[in-house]
Amino acid sequence: MNFSEKISAIEQNDLLRIRKIAQSAQNTEMLIDGKKIINFCSNDYLSLADHPQVKEALIDGINRFGTGSGASHLVSGHSEAHHQLEEQLAEHLGQQRALLFSSGYSANLGVFSALRDDIEWTLQDKLNHASLIDGNRLIGLPVKRYLHNNIGSLETKLKKQNGKGLVVTDHVFSMDGDQADLDQIDAIIDKPNTLLMQDDAHGFGVFEPNIPHQSIYMATLGKAAGLMGAFVSGEEDFIEFLIQKSRPYIYTTAISPAICVAAVKSLELIKKGEQKEKLFSNISYFRSCADSLKLEFEPSHSGIQPLVVGSSDKALNYSSRLFQAGFFVSAIRPPTVPPNTARLRFTLSANHNFQQIESLLQNVKDVMA
Repeated sequence: MNFSEKISAIEQNDLLRIRKIAQSAQNTEMLIDGKKIINFCSNDYLSLADHPQVKEALIDGINRFGTGSGASHLVSGHSEAHHQLEEQLAEHLGQQRALLFSSGYSANLGVFSALRDDIEWTLQDKLNHASLIDGNRLIGLPVKRYLHNNIGSLETKLKKQNGKGLVVTDHVFSMDGDQADLDQIDAIIDKPNTLLMQDDAHGFGVFEPNIPHQSIYMATLGKAAGLMGAFVSGEEDFIEFLIQKSRPYIYTTAISPAICVAAVKSLELIKKGEQKEKLFSNISYFRSCADSLKLEFEPSHSGIQPLVVGSSDKALNYSSRLFQAGFFVSAIRPPTVPPNTARLRFTLSANHNFQQIESLLQNVKDVMA
């Protein structure tokens, strides 16, 4: 294989991905590639990644448990810190149990791998995260999709399924920022034969959890919680089943116990709600300013605010010019999004202020003029 040719083809289509290097802590104001910028592309929605109390908790966790877990959960890697975090997550969500994974991607693959011999079909929202699609493929079932957030489309496809299956949806969709109607989805599911699974990576800690009875819930600790890792929650028997059958859980070293100590502190701050109030105030102000400047953002009440610009070269150009002006905003291009829907994806955090938001949007208006 000629990888040089393949990379050149990617670059010629304006699809080459390039990493920028952060020289500071994750926050709304950062030093990236040697340039001071205001960060509008982080998933650190509640600004907890650099929160003093979370950092103190992490240091305490290192002092108590060291830096690494040393083994998988089923060998010697499952510490008191892991166990306490699982119990607190389950209690917070009103679930019987929770189970930690190293990442959201791993957690989603883990659920599918465990269900491999127990389901005969899956139905997925057309805009579900890549990890859900990959999990589907992992177990050899056809990837069947219903139209995005379209209950009628889901209902029609459900009627054609036979045997036991899985309906899968993101809660907050990562590229559009809109939300699934979980109550409506749950209402049309035939419970004895069908499980509902939701990926709440971008909703956990931001929106109040909506977890229908007898469903599977996955969320991450690397976004609103400001850390890393993920978890799956559900009924007692299902979580025990995952422990026995989920290959990514069984064969992966457990995340650092110190991360778990810090996550307990993050969960405490999430429950207080102060950071969430600041985030929603920023979202409201962002939408108001965008409307006043006649910028046509997609409808979204989440921290994800997409502005579809069409071509990849246009998205790259706008993103580069904003970076030069001191604002870091990601250009999202195919295959992450469908062809001709490249976009600027703005993400808001609790630590942003109104002046930063106003200045950002005026610059957006200027670069698009």
